[in-house]
Amino acid sequence: MTEDRLRALYGAVSPRAAVKVLDRLDSHCRAFVGASPFMVLGTSDGTTLDVSPKGDPAGFVQVEDDRHLLIPDRPGNNRLDGLLNILRHPQVALIFLIPSVDETLRVNGHATIHDDADLCARCALRGRVPKTVLRVRIDEAYLHCGKAPMRAGLWAPDSWPSDRPVATLNEILRDQVGIAPEDLSQQAVEAGYRRTLY
Repeated sequence: MTEDRLRALYGAVSPRAAVKVLDRLDSHCRAFVGASPFMVLGTSDGTTLDVSPKGDPAGFVQVEDDRHLLIPDRPGNNRLDGLLNILRHPQVALIFLIPSVDETLRVNGHATIHDDADLCARCALRGRVPKTVLRVRIDEAYLHCGKAPMRAGLWAPDSWPSDRPVATLNEILRDQVGIAPEDLSQQAVEAGYRRTLY
């Protein structure tokens, strides 16, 4: 496949899509970040890629100014995949989602990792201060159309499965790596999450 072949298959970039990329956050982007309780962070070490979900109450990602975002790192599995990638290759990609809103906000930029006490304290939640905060310098920001969430029925409750369509995490871990908790139920998984949520 070549770029010429792809352009022959798909055609030219739509005029609206070609001009919508900003190099900073305007009032609409700021509002989107402020209303978003969930984002996905894409990182790379220059060779391999990683995508990590991030979520907290809406506004957990702070707009520092029109060119910078602050993203707290909450307790997780301590693999540090994304953070280690950023040390090697600081380019990042973000997608912000808002429940019930089909459009998403895409941000591309460069991230640095900070453990400055004052900066981390600015991102405290329920009395818990993150160990580190990412500062993302924005290179590109733009709203992405809502076609994919609409096709997926992402925010349409009548399209959601009535029962959990996959095994619980505890069942999956038992089958994949032989870790067998006593209680395999989804209730046990959620109780474990709540113990270390913040």
